[in-house]
Amino acid sequence: MKATFHKYMLDFKRPSGTSRGVMTEKETWFIVLEENGKKGIGECGILRGLSADDREDYEEKLQWTCDNIHLGEKALWDALLEFPSIQFGVEMAFLSLRSEDPFVLFPSHFTNNSASIVINGLVWMGEASFMKEQIEEKLATGFNCIKLKIGAINFEKELELLAFIRSHFSAEQIEIRVDANGAFDLNEALGKLNQLNKYQLHSIEQPIKKGNISAMADLCKTTPFPIALDEELIGIFSLEEKEALLQKIQPKYIILKPSFVGGFKGTKEWIDLADKYQIGWWITSALESNIGLNAIAQWTFLQNSKMPQGLGTGALYTNNFDCPLEVVEGQLWYSKTKDWDFDFLSSL
Repeated sequence: MKATFHKYMLDFKRPSGTSRGVMTEKETWFIVLEENGKKGIGECGILRGLSADDREDYEEKLQWTCDNIHLGEKALWDALLEFPSIQFGVEMAFLSLRSEDPFVLFPSHFTNNSASIVINGLVWMGEASFMKEQIEEKLATGFNCIKLKIGAINFEKELELLAFIRSHFSAEQIEIRVDANGAFDLNEALGKLNQLNKYQLHSIEQPIKKGNISAMADLCKTTPFPIALDEELIGIFSLEEKEALLQKIQPKYIILKPSFVGGFKGTKEWIDLADKYQIGWWITSALESNIGLNAIAQWTFLQNSKMPQGLGTGALYTNNFDCPLEVVEGQLWYSKTKDWDFDFLSSL
């Protein structure tokens, strides 16, 4: 078996804002396996400035992985514990190599186009007018769950945007999730949550920066509406550490990004613990290309979650890969009328 890795830069159609700054491009890496004339591909979806494996030796570790591909999937996953995005790329590449179709990793009613995945409509940070434009577009195209990134513009403006949605749609009609990406100051977080509460929000992701475990635990006890942990899960590698974190903070929800938490195996560990402690969860992509998004979507469908998932980011880039994934009225479908860009895989 031969393994190689390849860097690819994804270009945003429009600069995309979070509380950590504005992104114009996104680096990703592909691991390609080749055996007996067949190829398999996996995406290592690192996000610089956020991923636990954003390290100087990242490319060196990719080379080590390819040099030691003979160790097999399980041994490599264990050896790559501190490189969750490479764990995911390896899992995906082996699945792709073993599959009859290198892009159908988990055959199901989803991949045969007879069932879909309900997803949230993501509203990116930006000027209030741009955010309002996105909200209107999401509502007009049939989304029943809207997720707003907040924490970058004036808080009063963000409240006005929430008021705009609620003036047209009740909580029963439209579910609103907000994601602060850790933007709230520790001293002001509870006050802001109380202000947000009047808009009947489903939940808020990561109101304060990760690592403030005691403060987050206190906030989860006093918040007027549910808190979901997101960044807080990044860099928590062992099963014991994962369980200790959930026991200490006791969140209502956790949000799972396979590229950040060790692929499917790492995500399943979090799901099992969440179920044990009666914590809700949903799965989201982490700005991967359509190759990574496709794998996450297929696996997510098999988890049988009824909650809207965060999987609608494939249309953000100018140079993404043609694929069957299609969003229709707030649902992700695996279309029979679209196909993969096989030329990309054959060129690697």
